[in-house]
Amino acid sequence: MKRYILRRLIHLVPLLFGMTFISFIIIHIAPGDPLTKLKMNPEVSPETIELMKKTFGLDKPVIVQYFYWLKNILTFNLGESFTYHVPVSSLIKQRLVNTISLSIFSIFLTWIISIPLGVYAGLRDKRWQEKLLSFIAYIGISLPSFFIAMLLVFFAAKTMVLPIGGTRSLFSENLSIFARFMDYMRHLLLPGLSLTLAGIGSLYRLTKNNFLESFNSPYVVTAYAKGLPEHKILFKHVLRNAINPLITIFGYELSGILSGAALVEVITNWPGMGRLILEAVLSQDIYLVMASLLISGILLILGNLFADIMIAFADPRVRLR
Repeated sequence: MKRYILRRLIHLVPLLFGMTFISFIIIHIAPGDPLTKLKMNPEVSPETIELMKKTFGLDKPVIVQYFYWLKNILTFNLGESFTYHVPVSSLIKQRLVNTISLSIFSIFLTWIISIPLGVYAGLRDKRWQEKLLSFIAYIGISLPSFFIAMLLVFFAAKTMVLPIGGTRSLFSENLSIFARFMDYMRHLLLPGLSLTLAGIGSLYRLTKNNFLESFNSPYVVTAYAKGLPEHKILFKHVLRNAINPLITIFGYELSGILSGAALVEVITNWPGMGRLILEAVLSQDIYLVMASLLISGILLILGNLFADIMIAFADPRVRLR
C-alpha cells in the first residue's frame, strides 16, 4: 500500500507539469494579454506599458515565461495578480477555505440524505414509497445546480429567511466565536443547499440500484437460507457491497471541489474560488488562473488516490499493486 501511494505521488509531478504547460500555452494563445485593460486607458503611457511588460517578463517568449513561472512555483511563489495587485497566495487563501467549506458541507449533506433514502427505496422496491422517491429524484436530476441556486436566491430574497452573499453579517466581529461560526454557517446554507439538492437525485439512484443488485445476488439468498438475522444480511453483506462503487464517486467529488461549485458561487454571491477563477479568466490574470489550475490538478489526483485507498480498505478483494 505504501509503495502504491508513493508511486502515485511520484506520478503527480509529470501530470502537473504537462497540465500546467498546456494550460499556460492556451492562455497565451487567447487574444489579448493581462495588460489589455491598461492599454485601453489613455492615462497610461506606452512607456509604462513596456516597463510593466519587462517587470513581469511578458516581453519574453512563452516558453521562457512558463519556466520563470515554474521556477517561482518551486519556491512557493505563486506570483502577483495583475487585477488585484496583491500576491496570488493571499487572494487564494481565504477563497479556497470558503470553497472547501462549501463543498464539504454539501457533500456531507448529500451523502447522509441520499444513502439512507437509496437503501430505504431498495427495501421498498416497486412500492409507492419507492415510486414517490424516484419521481422526486428525477425532478432533482433534471434541474441543474445553478437553476436551483436561482430559485433559492429568489426564495431567500422574498422571505428574508437566509442571508444572500458574503460570509458574515455586519458587526459580526463583535460576536462570540460560536456566534461567528453560526453566522458563517447561515451564510453557507444557501449555496450549500443548492449543491445538495442538485446532487441528491443522482446519488440516491446509484445507491438504490447498487443496493438492489447486491440484494438480488445469490449469496444473499444463501444467507437467508442459513437463517442469518436480516439486519446482519442487510448491513454486513448487502450494504457493504453496494457502497463500494460509491466510494469512487466520493473521490471524484473531492477532486471536483473547485469546479463543482463555481456557478453556484457566482449566483449566490459566495466569495469562493469559482468567482475568483471566473474573474481571473475574464481579465486574463495569468498567474491567478495558473495557480487555480494547479490547485485543481492536485485535488483531482489526490481525490482519485483517496478513492482508491478507500476501496482497498472497504473491499478485501481489491489488491493495489
